[in-house]
Amino acid sequence: MQNKLYVGGLSYDTNNAGLEKAFAVYGQISEAKVIMDRETGRSRGFGFVTFESEADAQKALAMNGTQLDGRTLKVNVAEDKPRREGGGGGRRW
Repeated sequence: MQNKLYVGGLSYDTNNAGLEKAFAVYGQISEAKVIMDRETGRSRGFGFVTFESEADAQKALAMNGTQLDGRTLKVNVAEDKPRREGGGGGRRW
């Protein structure tokens, strides 16, 4: 397992501080980040919480199905995003 958890189902009102506060009861957090939409600046409804230890992250999986800011959370171990192949967007003729 790893230390980073995916947290889905976040309210648009949940911010980084609120996310960290909700998960801090499970252990030392190195980062809590709500992912924001680049264009609107509004939450995309998910985020990530990184714990200092794997054991604390494992305990925090208990947050799955609980409520935060009126929404039911989906919590699981974050998966690494696969690298994309290919180059950068030129026009193909």
